[in-house]
This record gives sequence, structure tokens and C-alpha cells, in this order.
Amino acid sequence: MSSLTTGVSTVDLQPLKDVLDGVRIVGLGEATHGTREFFQLKHRPLEFLVTEMGFSVLAMEASASAGPAVDAYVRQGVGDAAKVLAGLGFWTWWTHELLAMIQWMRAFNRGRPEDEKVRFRGIDPQHCGDSLTILDSFLRKTAPDRVAGLLSTLRVLATAYPGSRPDPLRRLVHDAEQLLNLLRRQSPEAADAIRHARTLVQAADLVTRARQHTDPEQTVFAARDQYMAEAVGELLDDPSTRIAVWAHNGHITKSHHGGAVPTLGQHLHTRYGDAYYALGLLFGSGSFRARRIWPGPWTSPRASAVVTNRIGPAGPTAVEAQLATANPGNHLVDLRSAAAAPAAVREWLNGCHVTRGFGALVPRWTYRFNLSPSSLRLRVRRGGRSVEP
Repeated sequence: MSSLTTGVSTVDLQPLKDVLDGVRIVGLGEATHGTREFFQLKHRPLEFLVTEMGFSVLAMEASASAGPAVDAYVRQGVGDAAKVLAGLGFWTWWTHELLAMIQWMRAFNRGRPEDEKVRFRGIDPQHCGDSLTILDSFLRKTAPDRVAGLLSTLRVLATAYPGSRPDPLRRLVHDAEQLLNLLRRQSPEAADAIRHARTLVQAADLVTRARQHTDPEQTVFAARDQYMAEAVGELLDDPSTRIAVWAHNGHITKSHHGGAVPTLGQHLHTRYGDAYYALGLLFGSGSFRARRIWPGPWTSPRASAVVTNRIGPAGPTAVEAQLATANPGNHLVDLRSAAAAPAAVREWLNGCHVTRGFGALVPRWTYRFNLSPSSLRLRVRRGGRSVEP
């Protein structure tokens, strides 16, 4: 990619049409949540996917509860761009670059028929305050005598974060399911309320799950990615839908995150095969924004304010360092084309690797040394799906 500027010639992106032939879901990753250039870099291919390849949904690692407000803005111009962006609840998305992106989506949609507009969807059950507000309003009209009893315990979900209230009895989940079952017995007018109640059930599950477990698939991290994958899958029930998924590299990867936790990308790849394409972004050196925490393990991490974290080049064993040695400039490596690569390249791809990645929280002092296991394993396509040789 020769430029980070949107609205310019897409000549440099044209090879993506061959790379993404037959792809319905593109995972747009990032190695950090706090790097301006990553957001700019993802905006350009999103624009290309929408304007030249018919992609119609941006699904984001952001509040499913607040997502409809962003969608209303980008499709109908309802509300204020800055306010609906802030409503997503994640400080990581409260940036000039993301604001420019949803404003671009609004500009693209203006004057187009509804079926030609690009939509926005939040896919993360976290930060569900909007759902509580909508359900409160709905219940005051349909069951005013039961509002207090149904929502009193669930209001904590507006601010509670995943893993913050571990509970083997899953009492919050039971209360959210009770509300959902009540709404399901009501008229078709409850459809929107039912969707928000489902979000509360998922949020309650995340809040009450343990952050650490002998079985990684039982952790809050595994459940979160499972829910995000299910949200993407619901959008794909329409066979004409093509989706760009905006999330961290650790979510879009097709392999287990950190070698243990099943990821959003792994679920999508298992279900949709080569119709899912993961485009991860790596970096050389510089700085990124994140909150710092004391090194774990911990059950309730306490983070500082968002600060700038500086970092030098990766060590020689990291994937990004090895790629930079082979090609010092900016470049894209399409691993699906590697079947025709020299034997030494294929052998390297099938080896064990590590990359650097940082989320919204990083451990004080030691973050510079964090490396995550990463699989670049070469896969061969058979019958529309990919399998290891």
C-alpha cells in the first residue's frame, strides 16, 4: 500500500481483488489498539472493499449494545458522529481516525438506496448500557409493575467488565435469561427488545466467568470470541452479505490466541473455510497508546491512565523482524499463494513463530518483551476449504 490517505487512486490495492476472490469475510487486524497508522491503514482497504468489491458491513470489536446508534448515523445521518462513536464505550475507538471512518461511511451512504448502503455492527457484548436503557423504556410500557424486579440486578452490567464478578452460580446470567424468556413470550413488537436482552445474557456470562481456568476454553476470553463469531455468523445468514471485521490481530487470527484460547477468526475459519481471510498488521518500532497494569497474574487488574508506550524493533526471532530483513519496505505477504513458494519458504512457514501484540492493557516495564505464539502454517485448499498438508 503506497498511501495511508483515503479517497485517492486505488491502483495499489487492485491486487487484492485476486487475493480476495471468493472471500466473504475479511478480518482487518492490528498489532496494537493504540497506533494511529494502523487505523489509517485499515480505513483504506475498508473503503476499497466497500466501493470496489461489494462489501456491505463493517463488524467491529465494539459494543453490540451501542452499535445500532452508529449504524443509524452512517445509514440515515441520525445523531452526532462524535457522540455515537464515544457511545461504543472503548477508549481505543475514541480517535480522530475512527471518527473520520464513520464520517466516510455516512458520506458514502448519503443518497443511496437502503440496500446499497454500508452498515455498521458492534459484535462485542461488553458495554451494554444502551441495551439496559432500551429495555427499561420497553418494560415501562409493557410491564411497568415488573421493571424494578427484572432489571435491578442487571444494571451492574452497564459498567462491569468481563471477569470482574466471577460466580460459579451464574446468578446474573439466570436473571438475564429470565428477562429474555419473558420477552420471547410477548408480541412480535418485542423483537428489538429480545436482541438487547440476548446481549445482556452474553454480557452477564462474560462478567461472571473466570479470567483463569485450567481449561482455556472456559475462560472469559474464549467466550468473548465465541460471541463475536456468532454475531458475524448471524450477519452472514444473508448470502449476499460480505463483511469486514475490525479487531485486534489476537482476535482475527485463524489459530488459538497465545497458543490456547479459540479465537473469533478460528471460529470463522472453521465454519466458512477459505471464505474467511485474515489480514493481520505488524509493525517495526515507534510507540502506541495503552493503559499500564502491574504484571500479573491478577483477577481484577487496576490500570493507569492511557499513556504512550515506546518500543524498539522486534528481536530477530519474531515474524516481523524476519519479514523486515527479507523486505525492509512496507509490504503485503499473501500466505495463500505460498504453496508455489520455494521449499525453504514453505518450511519456514510451517515452523514455530512469535509476533508482538498489545491490547488496551499492557504490563508495566515488561510489555517490551511480550511475544505471542503465532502460526503461519501453510494450508492447501481442497473443495473450497483449507486443510493442513
